Amino acid sequence: QQPQQQQQSGGQLRGRFYRSTSMADRSSRLLENLDQLELRVEAFRDAASAMEQEKEILLEMIHNIQNSQDMRHISEGEREELNLTANRLMGRTLTVEVSVETIRNAQQQESLLHATKMIDEIVNKLLDDLEDAKMRLMSLYGACTSDVPAGPIDQKFQSVVIGCAIEDQKKIKRRLETLLRNLENSEKSITLLEHQKSSVRQSCNSKQD
Repeated sequence: QQPQQQQQSGGQLRGRFYRSTSMADRSSRLLENLDQLELRVEAFRDAASAMEQEKEILLEMIHNIQNSQDMRHISEGEREELNLTANRLMGRTLTVEVSVETIRNAQQQESLLHATKMIDEIVNKLLDDLEDAKMRLMSLYGACTSDVPAGPIDQKFQSVVIGCAIEDQKKIKRRLETLLRNLENSEKSITLLEHQKSSVRQSCNSKQD
């Protein structure tokens, strides 16, 4: 009986050992699968974020073409035809919905709202004082970049942005870049228009003389 009991006991031990090894193997395989999936999830989010940025760039480029000086120096019929094409492209671009949600805690959510409000306040006053708004936006942008800024930095805005999630920090920086580019393009258009008016006045004065 004793050898039989030892044999049964050994079988139970071996069975437990084999089961334990099998569970460890399964756990290891599952963990490895999850690690691989995590890489694919992050790659998926990066791809979606890149598409989101591409949509913003396309819309900005179409808008810039519609408001370019070249559009003002063609015939009305050609301008109308080109605008129809631009509007069609913009409409097709807007049909693509890409949204990458950022996971935030309560503090990060509050910081994002605060940063957005600070930018919106400047944007709403663009028409009142274009030059002042540009300088303020540049100080906000300087607070978002690691490069040495050309001008002053808005320290208050910088502390607010630091409290945002990393993805939100990138989006805030991109928005400021877009706003500054649009302002620069607007200033170029205004400068060119003023130069043309000056040239016309000089030409008229020459003819009168």
